[in-house]
Amino acid sequence: MRDFNVSPAAEHARKLIPSVDEIIGAQADLLSSQLQAMSEALFPPTSKKVLRKFTSGEAARLISISDSTLRKMTLAGEGPQPYLASNGRRLYTLAQINEIRQLLAESLRGRDRIDVVPHRRPGEHLQVVAVTNFKGGSGKTTTSAHLAQYLALQGYRVLAVDLDPQASLSALLGVLPETEVLANQTLYAAIRYDDHKKSLKEVIRTTYFDGLDLVPGNLELMEFEHTTPKALTSGGQMRDGLFFTRVAKALDDVADQYDIVVIDCPPQLGFLTLSGLCAATAMVVTVHPQMLDIASMSQFLLMTRDLLGVVRDAGGELKYDFVRYLLTRFEPQDAPQTKVAALLRNMFDDFVLTNTMVKSAAVSDAGLTKQTLYEIGRESLTRSTYDRAMESLQAVNGEIEGLIKAAWGRA
Repeated sequence: MRDFNVSPAAEHARKLIPSVDEIIGAQADLLSSQLQAMSEALFPPTSKKVLRKFTSGEAARLISISDSTLRKMTLAGEGPQPYLASNGRRLYTLAQINEIRQLLAESLRGRDRIDVVPHRRPGEHLQVVAVTNFKGGSGKTTTSAHLAQYLALQGYRVLAVDLDPQASLSALLGVLPETEVLANQTLYAAIRYDDHKKSLKEVIRTTYFDGLDLVPGNLELMEFEHTTPKALTSGGQMRDGLFFTRVAKALDDVADQYDIVVIDCPPQLGFLTLSGLCAATAMVVTVHPQMLDIASMSQFLLMTRDLLGVVRDAGGELKYDFVRYLLTRFEPQDAPQTKVAALLRNMFDDFVLTNTMVKSAAVSDAGLTKQTLYEIGRESLTRSTYDRAMESLQAVNGEIEGLIKAAWGRA
């Protein structure tokens, strides 16, 4: 309806002003195109991410043998032969390292096979670790990517599941969600309610990281948030189970192929997150030790309790091997952060991981090129910065690996 107090010229001018959805849409297109251009500059369309090679010392540490033993194997022609760098250093790919693990496992004396090839044994259930928090910026995706890669480096068969529609984990693992993930190529394909449903096997992609596969994400995952309420009211979800069982059932199709699944959950409590939490056997909650973040986490925990209580009353299984809080972006010299960390430890005791992920420029610098700390070499950064960040990262992931082993009953 026309406002007669406004002149025709002013009204005409107002009509020419774009609406807020048009402004946001134009900015989204601009940002997307710029990100695409930056990505193509770093990784041209014809190229794919390739994991760096590891020195003989790094390879020996990963396999848990001495460098001299590895050298003797090379001289005897046993196993894959390393690449020789221009400076004479021996370099191994992760695939070669895993090949050497298998070779050693077949000729072990006095050691258990799982010391070298730690695949789960009969009776050891698939470990599904959900990394979650209600608040963005807590280091959730970075934690998920580094944990998945760490476990693959140790020789486990790992599946990373990107449950976040923003799909940052997919981008970190070399899959561009805007251009390389098409319709029905995310986890949604395996949990949807209609006849276009697929097996998860058809969605999984191998990555440049040997032993680490990926279920990519993109905005399509939001469809589950929209279709689930319709299925709840129509009863359509009963054909393939209640909504909170669907991720678990999808994982059942591929359980025999993996030892550990790492799920990067969205930073909100929707149907996707609930379904992921109900599929999990363990949960890691990332926490930035500041009071605003702690207040947000409190709300997250209260909402999680209420929603999971509803799921449990509906027959959902909610038994975790472990729940832990991980302090991320931690600055030990920051007095307020230290106080918050002490508060959490006093309240939650052993539920807080002993080790913390320190705030580091090394992680940030690696992220600029969509890489993790495990992908960049020590020579790429200031060595003291790299070593400090890597020490923290290894301690955190090693502690989580220890919890997984304990859940399996391993020493």
